Amino acid sequence: MQKKSAKPAIQKRRAQASHAHQVRIIGGQWKRTPLPVLDAEGLRPTPDRVRETVFNWLNHLFDGAWGQVACLDLFAGSGALGFEAASRGAARVVMIEANAAAVRQLQATQEKLRATQVSIVRGDAGASATSLLARFGDARTDDGRFQLIFLDPPYHQDWLAKVLPTCAGLLADGGLVYVEAEQALDDESAPQWMAGWQVIRADKAGMVFYHLLQRKIDA
Repeated sequence: MQKKSAKPAIQKRRAQASHAHQVRIIGGQWKRTPLPVLDAEGLRPTPDRVRETVFNWLNHLFDGAWGQVACLDLFAGSGALGFEAASRGAARVVMIEANAAAVRQLQATQEKLRATQVSIVRGDAGASATSLLARFGDARTDDGRFQLIFLDPPYHQDWLAKVLPTCAGLLADGGLVYVEAEQALDDESAPQWMAGWQVIRADKAGMVFYHLLQRKIDA
């Protein structure tokens, strides 16, 4: 009996490994565009099916008016969330990322897509958020503030407790914060830093809990 070649199986495994290191833009003008994912500690891109659900929520809540939406992505990573928003027509997307290699990859993707509405900044998420807030001063106007903030930080480092209070000042009135976390934020065990926020959408995929938050009116 002739022994079957193992070559096709090897090629299949290589293809699967290759696909595991990229995600794709789900909708908009750059639909199906692949985004490389670096093998870096803490970098955990939002899965395609989760992004599809989240952007269906957002599209409904914004009534499809993406041209009026400014976004801030404080843990940009692969850029999956920020470029998805830009692909759908967001007027402005600011991406913050601390990892130098990830920043270079984001810049390469920005150039490839000619995404002129996207700004990429290398920096610490907490310091960058504080710096942005300082620009607004004490005046409570929506000029320059964001209608949508993405928070997909590394787990188990208390990032949400550190940056969510600052995000309250960066949001325009009625703005939304998308949060991924290792725990549900809409039950009785929600942490104390959730006190000023309400969960308006939430779901779970595997071990990932994802939410849309809005400031409470009296907060």
